[in-house]
Amino acid sequence: MLAPTITCLRRPTIGEAWLAVAECILADGTPGSWDGKPLREILAAVLEVDSPAVADPIIARHADPERLAWMHANFTDHSRVAELGEADSYATRLYDYARTGRDQIAWVVERIKADPATRNATITTFQPLTDTSYVPCVSLLDFWLAGDALQLGVYAHGIDFGTKGYANLVELAALQHHVADAVGAAVGTFTFTIKSAHIYDTELDLMRDICRAAR
Repeated sequence: MLAPTITCLRRPTIGEAWLAVAECILADGTPGSWDGKPLREILAAVLEVDSPAVADPIIARHADPERLAWMHANFTDHSRVAELGEADSYATRLYDYARTGRDQIAWVVERIKADPATRNATITTFQPLTDTSYVPCVSLLDFWLAGDALQLGVYAHGIDFGTKGYANLVELAALQHHVADAVGAAVGTFTFTIKSAHIYDTELDLMRDICRAAR
């Protein structure tokens, strides 16, 4: 069986990127399922965002504020996430890895400051000793400088680009800005590689309406 064709999309902003992936899924996605829930997906998607600003007019207009708030809490609150089976939040994974006191973001900042040419300021959110029933969707973050700009590469095994993926984009852009500020760099390109970019069947009509309204 042939490997899936890689879908590459490049857009100026995270809002345009969200809609571009959603439109691709709606047009070319194939049926699949996640934990028994039917969806449409494209496999092996690579998304490049040239100017990943956190405040995005498309997302501000079309996003669900509750979902934005939920994802923001996931990236900033060290409490366990009840909706994910009491799994550790991204905040814990990034700033207190495996609850050991290891601040991975501080480590990235110091590594880049010590060697601006480093190519292994790379961290993971996966905690294999405790992630036995839940594996975080965003699992790898890779930071590096190209000229005076901080680049961010992220890998995820699956992202819901219906009415939740935009919140991932916002929080990852915020993290890129945070590290860029800490190392005294401009914000460069954000590259997001996703194994399964999908929309659940229950949100297909909603996303069609959003995409039409945004044109």
